[in-house]
Amino acid sequence: QVQLVESGGGLVQAEGSLRLSCSVSGSIFSIGSMGWYRQAPGKQRELVGSITSGGSTNYADSVKGRFAISRDNAKNMVYLQMNSLKPEDTAVYYCNADVKRLSFSRWSGFWGQGTQVTVSS
Repeated sequence: QVQLVESGGGLVQAEGSLRLSCSVSGSIFSIGSMGWYRQAPGKQRELVGSITSGGSTNYADSVKGRFAISRDNAKNMVYLQMNSLKPEDTAVYYCNADVKRLSFSRWSGFWGQGTQVTVSS
């Protein structure tokens, strides 16, 4: 089993900041790319940003310059620093990780349960 647990969501005023954390635990041989997605009410889940095992990052245009992803490979953690938050950033944020459970396993994607971020105007 592989578990992803997000934390750090909450209510914040516009222009405020939040930091989300996601821990990956369980039967893990290796973790590849990790990412953050979000889903607002009535909308499809969308990629916020991702980070490779080597630290290369990729962001949605809507969050570039405001959000930053980082990871701690030793702790199997990924973070999302969100600055200059806007009401349109309100959504449930999900952590995703590509995991090999054994050395010869294929990569499989796993999801966390999500954490609510609400930005008030």
